This record gives sequence, C-alpha cells and structure tokens, in this order.
Amino acid sequence: MPKAGDVIITRVRFADNEGSKIRPALVLFEELGNIVIAGISTNLRMKGVLITKGEGAAQDSVIKLNYIFTITSDTIIKTVFHLSKEKKDIVLEELMEKLESLNS
Repeated sequence: MPKAGDVIITRVRFADNEGSKIRPALVLFEELGNIVIAGISTNLRMKGVLITKGEGAAQDSVIKLNYIFTITSDTIIKTVFHLSKEKKDIVLEELMEKLESLNS
C-alpha cells in the first residue's frame, strides 16, 4: 500500500467513462483502501508545489493541490520516489491554506 508522500504513476479514470490516462500523482493519504492523491503536471505555469528532477521527478513538475481525487490500489502502476520531509511540510502548509476557507 502506498504511503503519504509517495509520488506514484497511476491510471486515472475519467468520470465520463471515456477511458483513462497514465499520470503522476502524490499520495496524500490512504484509508480503508481509498487512496487520496493530488495530480502532478509538468506545466510549470500551473499553481502548486514545485518538485524538481533533483528531488526524484522525471522532470521539473508541479503538485496541483487544486486537483485532488481518490483512486484504488489496483490503478497504481509504480512508486517513483518519496518526498522529503521538508517538501511534505510545504505541501501540508499549502493544503492547509486552501482548506482554511472552511473556517469562514
């Protein structure tokens, strides 16, 4: 089972049942077989947390914390690398900022 902070390659199924694509994603947490992930894009103009080749990414990319969804373990193709503690802290801080709107 993947762990929080794992960067994975997964098959993403679309809601309209028009197929799936293979995409990188960050595991946020797993509970009862449901794996909550954030999408990753190589489009550096997108908002998100930067991860670099030096950290283990295939190329510089952005963790898109506005693109969160749930998958099951059977869609995971492989684990690529694990984020550093420092990078996980940045992801948590940015995610908490986004969720702060629930307080208003």
